Amino acid sequence: MQKEQLGRTGLNVSVYCLGTMTFGNETDEADAHRQLDLAWERGINFLDAAEMYPVNPVSFETAGLTEEIVGRWLASRKPADAIVATKITGAGSSAVQDGAAISGARLREVVEASLKRLQIECIDIFQLHWPNRGSYHFRKAWGFDPSHQNRAETVAHMTETLQMAQRLIDEGKIRHFALSNETAWGTALWARLAEESGLPRVVSIQNEYSMLCRLFDLDLAELSVNEDIPLLAYSALGAGLLTGKYAGNVIPENTRRARSPELGGRITPRVFEAVSGYLSIANETGLDPVHMAYQWTRTRPFQCIPIVGARNVAQLEHLLNGTDLVLDAPVRAAIDKVHRAIPLPF
Repeated sequence: MQKEQLGRTGLNVSVYCLGTMTFGNETDEADAHRQLDLAWERGINFLDAAEMYPVNPVSFETAGLTEEIVGRWLASRKPADAIVATKITGAGSSAVQDGAAISGARLREVVEASLKRLQIECIDIFQLHWPNRGSYHFRKAWGFDPSHQNRAETVAHMTETLQMAQRLIDEGKIRHFALSNETAWGTALWARLAEESGLPRVVSIQNEYSMLCRLFDLDLAELSVNEDIPLLAYSALGAGLLTGKYAGNVIPENTRRARSPELGGRITPRVFEAVSGYLSIANETGLDPVHMAYQWTRTRPFQCIPIVGARNVAQLEHLLNGTDLVLDAPVRAAIDKVHRAIPLPF
C-alpha cells in the first residue's frame, strides 16, 4: 500500500488508517487481532483508537477496552513501523466519570493511562476527541448556536492544553498533538496560539467525511491546504449507508442499524435518495460501492486519509481489495452531480 508523509509531521503513514472502535464490543479480541494482522500484511501501518472505545454503545464500564486489545497485539507482534493515534474523550461523555471536560491535568492522566493500555512508550498522534465548547458535528449542524461560547475561556483552555501537550512531548510520551470534530475557527485558533507561543502545532484533524457528509469541503478544506493540516476521515461509508445494505430503508439483523436504527441521526427523508444516486453510479460503472466510497476520499483537493473500520476480518478484507482502484473523471463528475442535487442529506 502507498505511504505518504502526514502533513508536516515527517511520519510516513499508509494512505488508509485502520479504525478500531468496534474492538471489544461488536468485534471480539481474536477477530480484532486478525484484522490487525491482515491490515499490516496489506501495508497499513497507521491505526486509530480512543479512550472511550469501544462504541455501540459507549459506556464508562467498557471505556479503554479497545486500547487494551490493541495493546496486547502491539506487545505480541511488535510492528516496527506502527503509527499509533488515540484520543482523549471530550466533555459530557458517558465514557468518563461525571462527563469531565478536557483540561491540562486530565490530558496528562489520559495519556499515561492510554500508554499503559497500549503497552507503548510514546503515542504518535494524540487527539482531542471533540472540543469542550461543543461543535456542529454529530448531526448538530441544524441547530448550531455558538452564542454561548466565551472566547477568553476558550483561549485560556487551548493555551493550558497546548502547554501540557508540550510537556508531554518533552517527556517523550506523545509525539504530535491533533484534533477531532473541530471547526475551521477552532482549528485556526489552535494553530495561531501554537505559532505565537512556540507550542505544539496541530498536525491533523479527524472529522466525519463521506459522499453523504461534505461539511469539510469549504472553510476547513481551505484551512487544510494552507496550513498543511490533513483530514483523517471517519465514517467514509456513512455508517454503512453507502454499502447499500440499508437501501430501501431496511434494517438487517446483526448490523449497526439493528443496534442504532437512526444511525446517529443519519436516517432522514432524503438520505436514501442520495444513497440511491451513489449506488447507481457504482452499478452503472461496474464499481463496488464500498471501494468507490473509500477511494473517492483519496481524490480530494486536500490531503485526506480515510479511516477504515470493520466488524469482522471478512469485511476488512473486502474493503482492502479496493485500495488500488482509480476513479476516473466521469465517475468523479457523476458523484459531484448527485451531491449538488442532494447536498447534506443528514
